[in-house]
Amino acid sequence: MGDAMRLSRGLLLLGVAAIGVGVLLFGAYSAASAPLPEGFPDPSPEGQIEVKYYPAYRAATVQMTGNLEYAPSRGFSPLFQHISRNDISMTAPVETRYPVATLERDAAQEGEAAVSFLYRSLNIVPQDVAPGIQIEDIPAMTVVSIGTRGRYSLETYQASLERIQQWLAAHPEYEVVGQPRRFFYDGPFLPDALKRSDVQIPVQPVEQAPIGE
Repeated sequence: MGDAMRLSRGLLLLGVAAIGVGVLLFGAYSAASAPLPEGFPDPSPEGQIEVKYYPAYRAATVQMTGNLEYAPSRGFSPLFQHISRNDISMTAPVETRYPVATLERDAAQEGEAAVSFLYRSLNIVPQDVAPGIQIEDIPAMTVVSIGTRGRYSLETYQASLERIQQWLAAHPEYEVVGQPRRFFYDGPFLPDALKRSDVQIPVQPVEQAPIGE
């Protein structure tokens, strides 16, 4: 009787573990299978800094004030309700644009951030836009980007900004022209160690004065 009970308990634990793994894999698959907006480049490799070009895109955006680390998670619910009401498919990444002040060393962790779900195409036009949701057409841009892997923390964001700023100091042919941002590619079911993001700063080439001037 004791052996039978132990066997039954062991099978139950295996079943629970299998369900947990299934949920985890489903979350990972869902994140990995969400398409990029049309024309978007792939995520930057972990630790690699590169110059990337993004075409114009349309986004649904909410403004979040308070602790900047929690802005993306706080903005998720109203944005998910928006795409659900309008039958708009979700894409990856989710975008958060941070205050320019975060480019400074030891910047405050409080402020206002813009959190956005990006539409797959510029042709998508929502019919039901709730108060607090802003539909934006973001112009094409060039960015300096670094890929990260790990927990979506403000500390990682700030450390990545420092890496990009060091790169920019060594590449004076570029100048900063916009708010820093972070692209979050993976959902909550994926383990923190596997979550991918890009931290980016919009740039443009510095205009060179003609020789002799």
